[in-house]
Amino acid sequence: MKFSGTTARRRVAGITAGCLLGGIAAATIAAPTAAAAPDCSAGGVSNTVSTTLGSARAYLNSHPSANQVVGAAFSQPQDQAAATLRGYFTANPQEYYDLKGILAPIGDTQRQCNVAVLPPELASAYSQFMAG
Repeated sequence: MKFSGTTARRRVAGITAGCLLGGIAAATIAAPTAAAAPDCSAGGVSNTVSTTLGSARAYLNSHPSANQVVGAAFSQPQDQAAATLRGYFTANPQEYYDLKGILAPIGDTQRQCNVAVLPPELASAYSQFMAG
C-alpha cells in the first residue's frame, strides 16, 4: 500500500478521522439490495461516497487504536504511511475486513456506474487498501 500523508488520511478515515473524507451516518440510508439498480445520478453517487466515508469515520472513531494509526499515517511520508497502515491492519485483520466492507460501496458505485468517484491520489490509496 502506498499512501501520502493526505491521501492516507482521506482514504482510510474518510476513508478516518477527517478523511479517505461527509459526516453522514450509515443509518441515514438503507443498504441497497443486490438486485437494485444503482443510482448513478450525480446526487446518488455523491450520497454513496459521503455516506460511505461517514461510516468509515464513525467506525474509526469507535476503534481508537485504528483511528490513531490512520491519523498518524497522515503526517508520514507515503512509504512510511503505507508500512504503518499495513503493519496495523495485518496485526488486526478483523478491523481491516470491517473497513474494507464499509468502503466497498465506493468500488461498487465506480464499477456499476462506470465513474471515478475519488480524486486520483485518493483513488490510488483506496485501491491499494481494498487490494490488501
